[in-house]
Amino acid sequence: MSRRGQTTRLLIGVLLLTLVSFTFSTCGGGGADLAGGGTSGTGISTGAITGFGSVVMNGVHFLTDSEVAPGFVTMKMFMGMDNSSMMARDLFRVGMVVTIHHGPNDNNAQQIDYQDNLQGPIATKNSGAENTVTILGQTVVIGDPAVFASLNPNDMVGVSGFVDAAGRIRASYIDMSPCSSMMMCPATEFEVKGFVSGLSSSGFRLGPLPGGTGTTVTVSYAPAMGAGLADGMYVQVVTTDPQPVSGVITATRIDKLAPRTFFPENAMADLEGLVTTPPSGSGSILSFEVEGKRVQTDGATQYVGGTATNIQPDVRLQVQGTENGGVLSAGNIIFR
Repeated sequence: MSRRGQTTRLLIGVLLLTLVSFTFSTCGGGGADLAGGGTSGTGISTGAITGFGSVVMNGVHFLTDSEVAPGFVTMKMFMGMDNSSMMARDLFRVGMVVTIHHGPNDNNAQQIDYQDNLQGPIATKNSGAENTVTILGQTVVIGDPAVFASLNPNDMVGVSGFVDAAGRIRASYIDMSPCSSMMMCPATEFEVKGFVSGLSSSGFRLGPLPGGTGTTVTVSYAPAMGAGLADGMYVQVVTTDPQPVSGVITATRIDKLAPRTFFPENAMADLEGLVTTPPSGSGSILSFEVEGKRVQTDGATQYVGGTATNIQPDVRLQVQGTENGGVLSAGNIIFR
């Protein structure tokens, strides 16, 4: 059965982005509207879905299933579950932030991965210059006033979006019944993802940005769950606490995951997100972070829709570059 008939969804103010065409190749090549490949034989692109008829993301139409070749099946991972038998448009939604693995210098989607930021009940709702809700100790910014008005405390929601410089989640998609839609979890079990900081034998801080910066919540766990944990690790915390108790949530399970900002060494990557640190350096040599991922520019970096002076905290942009020692060396920066 299609998920379309199983859930009620609210899509949040996602503007269709102007399509910008770039070609990445380690050995040259031509063409338009192509995603980037890498020396490892694959390309990795991550950002918000803006349309279907293929999967449209970062200004690129990614081909799926039989669009690639007769009998080809794109692997579709949804919250860790393989749903490859489903059509992409029936599984994913506009606004979901996904990672697409594709071939070198082509748009053939080999695998699409979706992990939300969190699932849980709304604890508080706060109107103001920016409308926000709090869920499992995390602040979620709701940009669409109509969507914000429709939300109520204790509503169970799933959130996907981009992380800002304050460590808040700026929602690009909200699922109003995240557990029942895929029968993945009971209504009394919730989850939140983030980076570990301040690790001790019985707890740590969890937040959307590495290093413990921005909004964090304290996680308490039993010693047996701590095996292999380390500061800087990206994890999913499962809890039965609908909201923090005295600022603490108690973990019933901790799963180690790879953040969407992790790329294999030498891979060409396409990363969409918000600038989370102001740039340092001068002239054409700048260093800054996108969702905590270090980005480096040089004299060859090309800018579309802006200049280096426009790189400021919370500016939404797209970085096309090569992974080099944990740093994304920017070939192109596209302002969104």
